[in-house]
Amino acid sequence: MQGNLGILLLILVSLASYSCQTVPITGREQLSFVPASQILPMSFDQYRDFLSKHTIVEHGEQAEMVKRVGTRIEHAVERYFSEHSLSSRLKGYQWEFNLVEDKQVNAWCMPGGKVVVYSGILPVTRGENGLAVVLGHEIAHAVANHGGERMSQALLVEMGGLTLDAALSQNETKTNGLFLAAYGLGAQVGILLPYSRVQESEDDHLGLAFMAMAGYDPNGAVAFWERMVSSKHGSSPPELLSDHPADARRIENIKELLPEALGYYRSRG
Repeated sequence: MQGNLGILLLILVSLASYSCQTVPITGREQLSFVPASQILPMSFDQYRDFLSKHTIVEHGEQAEMVKRVGTRIEHAVERYFSEHSLSSRLKGYQWEFNLVEDKQVNAWCMPGGKVVVYSGILPVTRGENGLAVVLGHEIAHAVANHGGERMSQALLVEMGGLTLDAALSQNETKTNGLFLAAYGLGAQVGILLPYSRVQESEDDHLGLAFMAMAGYDPNGAVAFWERMVSSKHGSSPPELLSDHPADARRIENIKELLPEALGYYRSRG
């Protein structure tokens, strides 16, 4: 047992020596050794599969709003990454924003910029600014490589630090399961699994910055999350709040981050 633990620690140290990258804006170091060139095709396949099984709202003001807000944040993210010599991290992205008919109070973004907004969250967003809070947060998951971080951790713990290629060749079913879990998807695509609280708080941080860079007032984030909290029903909170930081603490954190976000908002253009 001790020998196996020693081997695992050796693998971890070896990987960490060349597989760390820094999250934009927050500066947090993360373990990441899963290449985007392998993850993006898997992501695109899962996204197509999801859309084929759900009703897409293709026309109307709400669908247009989702695409409009998403595109503005997409451009803000690309501009920020370009200005900080990080554009290579967005290589292969094929941004797409779809509104899906579903009562869930939720939204998500997969690697490569594949975004879904559930119609059930729109009464809570109450317009473009609230939707920008949501999309900024969800896009942050993808561009901060939180899924890749979790996939790297899963490969390390579950499969002894194998590369994705090796893991797929040895046990494709298990590796695909790790992919779905790492990127927030359960056995049925679209059933979201929670990210860690550290990652969720980081996404609040990045999301505020991205919405502000896109020209949306980050002050609206406090009111949005207060509405999200009040929309809880009994013991079943909206999916977007599942395993997130405690409500009061989250709102206080956002208030503390507002001066920085407002700096991006005021300096845009």
